[in-house]
Amino acid sequence: MAELGKKYCVYCLAEVSSLRFRCTECADIELCPDCFSAGAEIGPHRRWHGYQLVDGGRFTLWGAEAEGGWSSREEQLLLDAIEQYGFGNWEDMAAHVGASRTPQEVMEHYVSMYIHGNLGKACIPDTIPNRVTDHTCPSGGPLSPSLTTPLPPLDISVAEQQQLGYMPLRDDYEIEYDQDAETLISGLSVNYDDDDVEIELKRAHVDMYVRKLKERQRRKNIARDYNLVPAFLGKDKKDKEKAPKRKITKEEKELRLKLRPLYQFMSCKEFEDFFENMHKERILRAKIRELQRYRRNGITKMEESAEYEAARHKREKRKENKNIASSKRGKEDGKDGEFAAIENLPDFELLSDREKVLCSSLNLSPARYVTVKTIIIKDHLQKRQGIPSKSRLPSNLDKVLKKRILNFLTESGWISRDAS
Repeated sequence: MAELGKKYCVYCLAEVSSLRFRCTECADIELCPDCFSAGAEIGPHRRWHGYQLVDGGRFTLWGAEAEGGWSSREEQLLLDAIEQYGFGNWEDMAAHVGASRTPQEVMEHYVSMYIHGNLGKACIPDTIPNRVTDHTCPSGGPLSPSLTTPLPPLDISVAEQQQLGYMPLRDDYEIEYDQDAETLISGLSVNYDDDDVEIELKRAHVDMYVRKLKERQRRKNIARDYNLVPAFLGKDKKDKEKAPKRKITKEEKELRLKLRPLYQFMSCKEFEDFFENMHKERILRAKIRELQRYRRNGITKMEESAEYEAARHKREKRKENKNIASSKRGKEDGKDGEFAAIENLPDFELLSDREKVLCSSLNLSPARYVTVKTIIIKDHLQKRQGIPSKSRLPSNLDKVLKKRILNFLTESGWISRDAS
């Protein structure tokens, strides 16, 4: 005789007190999970009949080897609690499940079984569609925290803070831009009996004050970006000495002064990149004009350009000598006496009249002048072609002589002014 209170399967007589399937069409037909899944039929019962799951509350959903031994009744209470209290309220969920479960056990069981377990892997996709986009990223977006995050205080000494009237904890100055801007709203008050005109007037005052605050902050940002405070204190000179840059010519300094109004629309880095790009553009345009001139003269290789430049200088030299000879033909006899000291030296016949005057005034031998001139012109041509070269001038050449020769070659058109 079956023990009192216990239930048995009508097909295999196994105990089914914890979990059994009851037929809704046949009386007293209860099957164990194994017989129900196998489709057992007995008496009038058929496998397609409706059924009802009867659980005593002690059945384990995850198997006997699951950690914690959670029963089906506790699992059901846990799911009810997560729906009622929401994810994360583990204390309320533990009280709902029962006193036998702590909040830590409830959290670990739900995360391990329903999120990271097989059920979570099957139900939660790897990529969630229609995910809400986070617009608070620090990329300068409309809701970016970087727009409201205060800037760090200036790195200056206490004496410099007193000199500037700077308050580092507030990032303010004792005398701000438009110091009296607060007077627009200092006397404003909202009254219940204000009419529409008075309300709009007060709103206009607030709007004017907000615009003044924005302008004040904009000026602070420009001063930070362009390091105007270190420049005022003289600290930028040390930084420039540490990081030497390309030497800026006088024309570029004048251009930078003309472009100063762009500071308010561009950051310091953007302006420096813009200025460097303009410099590169000028170099490229000069190089293009030079290449176009070579192409018009039938030169298609860079190796031929050096020979062409040398021939051009010789042609210009002959033209110059011819003009001087024709204009001063009647005075040649008088000038021959001036060159008596160098006329018998080698390479004297290679010099033009102006070069003879130069060598005579510098007391320089024609051969030495021709050597120095050739080296300077070759170095200039290699520099224009972008070929790095080291100066091959004699080490014992006096600086004054070198400067006089360079100025003479520049004025005569042998080399450009940039090279000199």
